[in-house]
Amino acid sequence: DPGTFRVSPKPKEELLCPVCCEIFRDPVIMSCSHSVCRTCLQQFWKTKGSQECPVCRRRFSKDNPPCNLVLKNLCEAFLESRSQRSSAGSEGVCSLHNEKLKLFCLDDQQPVCLVCHLSKSHKTHDCCPIDEAHTERQIKQEFEKLHQFLRDEEAVRIAALKEEEEQKSQMMRRKIEEMNEEISSLSDTIRNIEKEMESSALTKASREDIRSSDQCSQTPFQPEVQSVGEDAGDYPVQ
Repeated sequence: DPGTFRVSPKPKEELLCPVCCEIFRDPVIMSCSHSVCRTCLQQFWKTKGSQECPVCRRRFSKDNPPCNLVLKNLCEAFLESRSQRSSAGSEGVCSLHNEKLKLFCLDDQQPVCLVCHLSKSHKTHDCCPIDEAHTERQIKQEFEKLHQFLRDEEAVRIAALKEEEEQKSQMMRRKIEEMNEEISSLSDTIRNIEKEMESSALTKASREDIRSSDQCSQTPFQPEVQSVGEDAGDYPVQ
């Protein structure tokens, strides 16, 4: 039961990877129920050239075995507890008064004992219980992690916006190029139509000139003839 799990000073054998013999980092569980570090398994497969368990050599086809969450939580709990004990142990005993370091001087940012707190060196300094200082330090670390996450998230969003803006810019340039090509094609079409219209008009005018010339050449010359009756009165009657 994870609720009753107690962390011992030394890691139990169940918390050690059978490949690297270190505390599990991102453990995965295989179909044969053996667990190893994910990186250790990938390296073993790469070296061995086949997908098999490093412990029992059983082959299996899964490329990405699932994470062993229970084992991962136990290992993280052990590492966290060991880190806390290490921090407490480093505070240890005051080298001046041989007393336990139960306080933390906020002015000097160092652990002190009760005698140090009453001495001239720290008497006017602000001190707090060392556990409280440890908790405050953890809170600051968590806030720093959160701020770093927000900074990273902001950087990712800015990069995504820049990429989107670049894509839109490229799309706009392509559309402008397409429009220019269409305008150029339309201009060519208009010029061709105008040339055809001019050519057609010239051809029509030429045909009309030829037709008019043909009509003139085909009409015979007819001299004017006066009527005898009309001119008879001009001559005297004998």
